[in-house]
Order: sequence, then C-alpha cells, then structure tokens
Amino acid sequence: MADDNQQSRADAFRNLHATGTFVLPNAWDPISAAVIAQAGAEAIATTSAAVSWALGRTDGQRLTREEAVAQVARIVAAVDVPVTADVEGGYGPAPEDVAATVAAVIGAGAVGVNLEDSTAPGGPLFDRAAQRDRLRAARAAAAEADLPELVINARTDVYLFGVGAPEDRFDDVLARAVDYAEAGADSLFVPGLLDLPTLTDLAGKSPLPVNVMTGPGAPSVPELAAAGVRRVSLGPALAQAAYGRAAAAARELLDTGTYDALAGALDFGAAEALLR
Repeated sequence: MADDNQQSRADAFRNLHATGTFVLPNAWDPISAAVIAQAGAEAIATTSAAVSWALGRTDGQRLTREEAVAQVARIVAAVDVPVTADVEGGYGPAPEDVAATVAAVIGAGAVGVNLEDSTAPGGPLFDRAAQRDRLRAARAAAAEADLPELVINARTDVYLFGVGAPEDRFDDVLARAVDYAEAGADSLFVPGLLDLPTLTDLAGKSPLPVNVMTGPGAPSVPELAAAGVRRVSLGPALAQAAYGRAAAAARELLDTGTYDALAGALDFGAAEALLR
C-alpha cells in the first residue's frame, strides 16, 4: 500500500500536468536515474527499451512483470523525485494482468505508469473497448493500493506503427483519447507524432494533456510547448547516447590507443556519491 511520502510524490507529479510543459527524461538503471535527477529533472520516467537492453533483452514486451518491477524499485530507491514506470502493454492482455502490474509497480514506489494499446510490437492494437477495460483495471488497482493519485499515461501506437490509412489516424487517436479519458487515463502519449500543426490540432481537441516522444531532429521543447504539448519524454534516446559514447571510446582505444572520447566523463567519485 502507498504511504504518505508516495502519495505526496504522486500529487507533485500529477500537478506537473496541470499547466505549461515539462520534460520527463527517461532512465534505465539507478545511476542513470540519479544523474538525471542531479541535472534538475522534476520527475523521471523509465524506458522499457533501455531497461530491456540493460537486462540483456530486446524491446517489445519481452520482460517479465517481475523483472520490470524489480528495476523500477531500484530506480525509485536511487532518487527523491517522482518516478513513473513504463509497463509496456501491462505484462499480459487481460485487465487482471494490468491490475497486477499496476499494483506491483505501486508497491515498488512508482507514482505513474505508461500503458500502451499495442498487443505486440508493430501492432495490432487493442480495440478501444478492450483498452478501456484495461485502463479501468489500472485505475481500480491504483485505488485499491491507496494511490488514487497514480498518473496513468495512456499510450497509443497509431502513429508509431502506422496503423490504418494515414488520413484516418488523427480521428482514430482522438477517438481513443476520448475513450481513454472516460476510462480513467490522465494523459495521452502519442509516440511517432511530431508534426507541429497536427499536434496543435490534437492538443486543442484532446480531453487529455498530450505527451510526445522526442529525439535528435525533433522540434524543440519551446516549439512543442507552443503547439500545446504538455509533457515531453525521450524514450531510450539518453541510453542510446550513452551507448554511442561508450562505443566511440572503445573504438578509439582499440584503433589508436588514445582516450579523447573519454573527455568529460563522470568522475569516479561523483558516480559513487550519486548512489550513497
């Protein structure tokens, strides 16, 4: 059951969605979370892709519930800011599976979840009625765990996986936003959509605040804010940047025996201090 401290963090996280635009960097292990918190993030999200990679798996609902929850618990323990957990498709298709997952991540200390409507990587998607049932189960599980303040970020993969005819996607997403809001979701996550005019239209019509996933080449945070986007996250982009830097340093070491790519690395003592 959630305690007063967790409820307070849930309230703080929920309040971030009320006005303006906030950035939610994504962590994959305790030290990445600690680095992000030290940089000044008001809240942290996990990323299922990079968590999967850290555990030796590929992305796409290939973790077990127990593996995902254990990593969420480690991340929560490493920081003092609110943590929201990417629970992919809920680690099972049934509403009961989603409820079990939500109860478990609340037990691990999370104050929010991402729940996607894909049945598998690339689709198909759960139909709207089935996803409503799954979202209702998530909301009921949060109340039962004494955390009704849990923020449920309903992810729809219509744009990410190119579901349906291009001209029908906006209406599909908007219909899902209406249904998901009715089922108890608090925000709408639309990865794969970064077109500013479309986002402006969606933010103006959606009953839920809009979350997008950005990365290199995406519109800037001020541009997204001007379009009405409320929440900006990075998915696995920070992990990819870290792994890219490690790959470059390893290549340099093996090719030339030099260490220039290691310049600017986190000091050993600083890294240790983050986890004390």
